[in-house]
Amino acid sequence: MNYKFWLIAQREYLTRVRKKSFVVLTVLVPLLMAGVFAFVAKLAKSDDNKVDVIEVRDDTNLGLTSRLPTTEQLLFLPAAGSLAEAKQSFQKSKHDGLLYLPPNLDVQNPQGIQLFAKGNVSMRKQRAVENALNKTLSDLKMQQSGLTQEQLDRLRSKVLLTTVALDEQGQEKSSDTMATTAAAYALALLIYMFIFIYGVQIMRGVGEEKSNRIMEVMLSSVKPFDLMMGKIVGIAAVGLTQFLLWGVLSFGASSLVGSAVFGGNNAQPVATAATRSATSAETDNKQTAQANAANTRPETAMMSGRSAIFDALGDLPIGMIMGGFLIYFLGGYLLYGALFGAIGAAVDDQTDTQQFMFPVTIPLILSYIIGVSVILRNPDGPIAFWMSMIPFTSPIAMVIRLPFGVPLWQLGLSVALLIAGFIGTVWLAARIYRVGVLMYGKKVTYRELGKWMFYKG
Repeated sequence: MNYKFWLIAQREYLTRVRKKSFVVLTVLVPLLMAGVFAFVAKLAKSDDNKVDVIEVRDDTNLGLTSRLPTTEQLLFLPAAGSLAEAKQSFQKSKHDGLLYLPPNLDVQNPQGIQLFAKGNVSMRKQRAVENALNKTLSDLKMQQSGLTQEQLDRLRSKVLLTTVALDEQGQEKSSDTMATTAAAYALALLIYMFIFIYGVQIMRGVGEEKSNRIMEVMLSSVKPFDLMMGKIVGIAAVGLTQFLLWGVLSFGASSLVGSAVFGGNNAQPVATAATRSATSAETDNKQTAQANAANTRPETAMMSGRSAIFDALGDLPIGMIMGGFLIYFLGGYLLYGALFGAIGAAVDDQTDTQQFMFPVTIPLILSYIIGVSVILRNPDGPIAFWMSMIPFTSPIAMVIRLPFGVPLWQLGLSVALLIAGFIGTVWLAARIYRVGVLMYGKKVTYRELGKWMFYKG
């Protein structure tokens, strides 16, 4: 590759960076993403603050209504009358559910319990009611065996597990499972989106230049390999520039949005008089204390939350993550970019690209699906290991493993295989590219592509 390669890369970079669409997308995407996250966070907060009021028609004669635990998001009220009358009263009320406990309920094997609602019951509400019933019936069974409430409280334990990571030298470092998983998922999503977005840009750019017959002029002074690599590297530089700008702008936008969403007065909802009449004074005092704690210096709570996030991220192997991400970011893009460029050069009609894109994108799609469903759960398993060694799947599989810690020999072997796979892919793509860019009006098949790879000259 000579200076012409760099001229082509420079042309691709400057042409795309100077477009208005590049500037608009670079500015708007972080703002839109921050707005979407703020909207979702606001909805999540409003949903968390909602108190579901459940009426209870208890025909068991066990006094289960008073035993059902009241929480910050769930409140149980007794329903008067028969079941039919309770249903009619519930339909006229604004309550969220009617729980029916049938007579002759067997505590050892409870059957026939029903939850009526106005429409479909959400999974969150069903799980909350089931947990309350499980706790109540468990307490009742233990009390029937002769245990007092004080003994029951002493029997319960709440374990807070602290995770500690040991490196190969035996040194200890605290770890945060949530932060590690979130970082792995974000890195995999970034590489997946980058390869698809900018790989398709390479394919379309080559196809447009081929259809406009610009290639014939360019190939009179530039070798096909230099032309293909110049386009790939130039568009890669555009992608890196855009991602860096997105990172800077997203940090500023998220800070502003975070202050706007979480910096306000987050008062807990106030229960109605009818609701409060069914709860004990002790429960009211607990809820009041929790509401006061939530309303005290919300900016302090927000700062402590951010500090916890940065502390959790600080425990991750940042150097290995950033270095590995950059290597697999570029290696995966160059590998798939060469294939996308070959597809763009092989076809005349953009509608014909689908038959060639599908086999190329299958490893990328599978690596992402298996990565977030299997590798995240077992980053040191055999599936994770072998997928992080195969060049077509390692860009996503390995970046998922990086936050969890990867042995250096595995990382080095994976990078070496990725480089070898990139070189081999570029060689094959260049042989298709050199013939395809000057081939017009012919329907291309896989058999034809195989012949192009072995043309001499």
